Amino acid sequence: MLVTHELSPIYDSNSKILILGSIPSVKSREKGFYYAHQSNRFWSIMEKLFFTKLKSKEDKINFLLNNHIALWDVFKSCNIVGSSDSSIKDYELNDIDAIINKTNIKVIFCTGKTAYNNLHKNYKTSIPIYGLSSTSSANAKCSLEELVKEYSIIMKYL
Repeated sequence: MLVTHELSPIYDSNSKILILGSIPSVKSREKGFYYAHQSNRFWSIMEKLFFTKLKSKEDKINFLLNNHIALWDVFKSCNIVGSSDSSIKDYELNDIDAIINKTNIKVIFCTGKTAYNNLHKNYKTSIPIYGLSSTSSANAKCSLEELVKEYSIIMKYL
């Protein structure tokens, strides 16, 4: 099924790091916000790293901006089966430079192999790009504690 990204990126001119997923999941598209599936661990990781609680969409947006984190996705559109990154094909990338040129981004982190591999292959930049494990519950091999430890690398760039 052809999916077109409909969520606006979250960033401001003070953003220092950019975290990119692949494309919003079915549940995220339904709810109109990033990492909205209750079993996705992205927001739990952020809560543990920053010792905070993020209840609402507004809390999450304010958290990102206050901590100089930009959030978006690699793909502008793609063919995808359900929410399965491994099924992504026939894709178009988002205009990552649209954020880079308006911010202070020093590093890019991708949540999952599909986002990382396709960005690394198709987007040329001098900004370091790091791949992190997927926060999806489909990535059952990583516990929440392991993900928190892995994602703690973002702290050194803030």
